[in-house]
Amino acid sequence: MAEDLPGAGEQVLLAGLGNPGPKYAGNRHNAGFLVLDELAARVGGKFKAHKSGAEILEGRLGGRKVVLAKPRSFMNLSGGPLLAAARFYKIDAAGLVVVHDELDVPYGSLRLKLGGGDNGHNGLRSITKSFGTKDYYRVRFGVGRPPGRMDAADFVLKDFATVERRELPLNVDRCADAVEELLAGGLTAAQNTFHVS
Repeated sequence: MAEDLPGAGEQVLLAGLGNPGPKYAGNRHNAGFLVLDELAARVGGKFKAHKSGAEILEGRLGGRKVVLAKPRSFMNLSGGPLLAAARFYKIDAAGLVVVHDELDVPYGSLRLKLGGGDNGHNGLRSITKSFGTKDYYRVRFGVGRPPGRMDAADFVLKDFATVERRELPLNVDRCADAVEELLAGGLTAAQNTFHVS
C-alpha cells in the first residue's frame, strides 16, 4: 500500500468547498461542490442533510470507504461543519481531502498536495483553524487569476466565463478522476498522473 494514502487505509472524509444556494451554484468558488457532485454520481447516491451541518453521502471510491461532505455554511465557516462530520465518523485530519478552487493554478489544470498555507482562501483558513493543523490533503481546481485589476474576491464569486463553461464538464471530470487516483494510489501517483498541464 502506498505510504501517502489519505487516512492510512481507513475511511476518508472527502470535502468539497463552495457557498450554498442557487445564487452561487455556477461560481468559480463552487468548483469543490461541482467536483463532489460528480463524485456523488459515481458513488450512485444523493447527499442528505446531516446534524454536522454538512450535506453527507457515504459510499466507496477508489476502493476506499468515503464520506462525501459539502458544508451548508458559507465558505468562510466551512471548518465547523467539516470538523463536526470528522468527529462523527471518527476521521482525523490525515483522512481529510479538501477539493477547492485555486487562483494560482491556471484554468484547466489541477494540483494535489498535502499541507501548506491557505493562500488567502477563506475556506481553507476556516478548516485549518477548526482542525488545528494544515496537514490535510488538498485537490486544487485551477480557476486562474482575475483579469486586469479585478479583485480576487469578486472574481471567484462570478460564474465561469462562457468559454470556460465549454471545458467545465471535462475539467470537473478530470478533477474527480484525480481524487479517485489519490484515494487508490496515493499522493505521489496522483501527482505523477495529473500534474501534466
